[in-house]
Amino acid sequence: MNNNEKNLNYKLLCLSFFVFIFVICIFPPYHASSKVDVVNNDSKSLIFSEDLERNFTLFNNLERILTKINLADDSFESGNIHDAFSYAYFPHQVILPLIKDELLLIDPMLSSKLEHLLTDLPIYLVNIKPEGDLVRKTFSETRTTIESIENNLINIKSLDSKYFLIQSSIVILRDAKSVLGNIKSNQSQLESELYYQIIDELVNRSEYQISRISNSIPSQEFDSVSDLYLQIGNYTANHDYNAIFKSMNILEKELMKLSKSSLSKSLPLEIQNYFSNIDSLLNIVVNEIKDNNDYKKADKAAISAYLDNYEYLETSIEQNDPELMLEIELNMREGLRQMIKDNAPSEQIEFFVNEILQKLGEAENVLLNDASITTVVTNRGIVNHYNGNQQSNNLADINKLSKGFGIFEGEKKNIGEASEEEKSEVRSDVDQIRLSLQEVLNFYKEDKYEESLITARSAYLDSYEKIELPLRPIDPDFTLEMEIKFAELRNLIENHASYTEVMSKTSEIQSGLDESERLVSGLGSIAPGIAFSSSFSIIFREGLESALIIGAITTYLEASRNEKFKKHVYFGIILAAGATAITWFVASFLIEISGASKELIEAIAGISAVAVLFWVSFWILNKIETKKWIEFVKSKVWKATATGSVVVFVMLSFFTVYREGFETVLFYQAMFSYAKNMELFVTSGLIIGLIVIVSIAFIIKKLGKKLPLRVLFGFTMGVGAYMSITFFGNAIREFQEIGYISTTHLFGIIPRLDVNLATMTGIHPTLESILGQVILLSVYLVASMYILFIQPRKKKMIESSRKSMSDFKQK
Repeated sequence: MNNNEKNLNYKLLCLSFFVFIFVICIFPPYHASSKVDVVNNDSKSLIFSEDLERNFTLFNNLERILTKINLADDSFESGNIHDAFSYAYFPHQVILPLIKDELLLIDPMLSSKLEHLLTDLPIYLVNIKPEGDLVRKTFSETRTTIESIENNLINIKSLDSKYFLIQSSIVILRDAKSVLGNIKSNQSQLESELYYQIIDELVNRSEYQISRISNSIPSQEFDSVSDLYLQIGNYTANHDYNAIFKSMNILEKELMKLSKSSLSKSLPLEIQNYFSNIDSLLNIVVNEIKDNNDYKKADKAAISAYLDNYEYLETSIEQNDPELMLEIELNMREGLRQMIKDNAPSEQIEFFVNEILQKLGEAENVLLNDASITTVVTNRGIVNHYNGNQQSNNLADINKLSKGFGIFEGEKKNIGEASEEEKSEVRSDVDQIRLSLQEVLNFYKEDKYEESLITARSAYLDSYEKIELPLRPIDPDFTLEMEIKFAELRNLIENHASYTEVMSKTSEIQSGLDESERLVSGLGSIAPGIAFSSSFSIIFREGLESALIIGAITTYLEASRNEKFKKHVYFGIILAAGATAITWFVASFLIEISGASKELIEAIAGISAVAVLFWVSFWILNKIETKKWIEFVKSKVWKATATGSVVVFVMLSFFTVYREGFETVLFYQAMFSYAKNMELFVTSGLIIGLIVIVSIAFIIKKLGKKLPLRVLFGFTMGVGAYMSITFFGNAIREFQEIGYISTTHLFGIIPRLDVNLATMTGIHPTLESILGQVILLSVYLVASMYILFIQPRKKKMIESSRKSMSDFKQK
């Protein structure tokens, strides 16, 4: 070989290499990075046994090899040796290695022969003067070998082979759609021509699979499919992108119908209707935008497709393929609706809708694999294995939704196991839902039922569905429970139920929103500390008063040599402790059987606690001077000693302790209702507080009046004021949620605290609750100023005036 020939050969090899790289980049189904896992997706969700699934994967790979060989042959015959080499080199270098081991198990001899042919063909083509007859012979032998292996993979006469080949034709057609999606308007004519050549060959291979089973397809359906293939061929020749895309989508739907009819089992009519409704509604989405430019009607159809149909398929799909269920959900609920909101071009929306329909086809196949819901076609007719109740109207099927309890199979997470971004988004979505629910009630009160329903749907779709993503792994059953509550609200609105019923349901949802946020956000670090300190402060405040009175009583009895009455004082304490325990259980029982809503009970408990704390705080404030306190205790004991009655001492200690015990029951009932998931911290504060109180009682016993009563009373008064302001804020919010008090949201004005921190401080972003707390705080401040400073000064002035008058008279 001379130098010129060597240089020419080198240039030819380099050129062939670049053409080879170019073809790889523009042909995604055959991309060099594609592994067998990608190819395995061809059989994902299909109704195949394990062996047939493997065969299906091999079959489609062989079809892809054959497509490349045909493209190489066409290039060779047209004199384009460079492209011929690139097409021929790819199967040997990329596709065959992925399936070689599996092919050897099917037919070792033919598989080895195929490997040799695919190895030789590029070598023959890369020669400077390829031998035409040898190349043509190799092309022919390669086709024959591939077809022989394919025939070994399927039995053409079986029912499964019909489904097998139809599904293969769909996969190949989708390959062609994928290539079509890579065509750009700014590409050169050479690049576009290459794409359309690939598309044409893929469509031909897809059509060939259908032709192999033409005798088993009704003539009318076969003719319809054949016409579509012919149309695509003509459009491809004319490079009519939009027409090709539209015809491919129609053809894929027709092939999916053929696929379903070829199966020996089918889905129940109810489930078929859901899929059919979704298909129709998504087509309405496309048509309303394309023909009428009506994005509002398109959005309404998209909402109905998801909310009125897909939601009832989610449970069954999730049981079989959670990832597929979530992918379709996000595409329908977020992706499609966001495109509609953004007024995306009709072509873009149509393309996305067809992707959704493709995934829905996979979902149908998934359900066909589930023997618990399929209908088996037998010689005696149809046997239905599905026990669902078909909903005969547009109302949400609550019974169907309820079947989702206990079926979550994804990865479980602990409370608060979410990212900070997710927690922030949940708080934002919760706030948006609260605003939407307020609008729902406003519209409903004005008899604007359609606007109310649209708003209720939006509250769920645009906000709560986002909350479900981090919430479901934490508590899947609670997530479903909330989903059902939203569905029940929509049903009430559609049935034009009474305003009271709708308001009651929104109240339930409002309460559930708090729990949703609580589960996603977790406890945090500040709220549990407040729960502990508040609990400690309550028992300390209540116990301190009892300890001080009892300690003072026993000290006075000792000082007055009436120690014989001490045992009766202790007996009264024991009775009061038992009565307090009984009161707790009675209160809990009455709350449970009352039938009142949880929110109303919590509100009443909160207001009651506020009233008692308010009265007690000022009672203590009036006794803050040590002298007054000693006089108070002495007067009580003196009266009891004067009577000399044992019962009087028992009742004195009993009522002293039980009064505080009753207040404690009231306060802790209110606190436990607000400190959700923080019961351990509340209980710990209670126990440690009791220990401290017992210690103080011992100190009182030993030191008597040497305790800093002014400081202790000031502390208990402050605790009472803080707790009453907290309970007041929470109580107002509960009344707002059940509709007893109007709600004016202050989102963005008042700091939005985490739900746990908000309930432990009573600070909620509503005008009414904030105003109530400010007024109560102002009362405390003004009253404290009056009792602690103004009143003593007045008394001092009066006493001074009296003394002056007395001195004047004496003179």
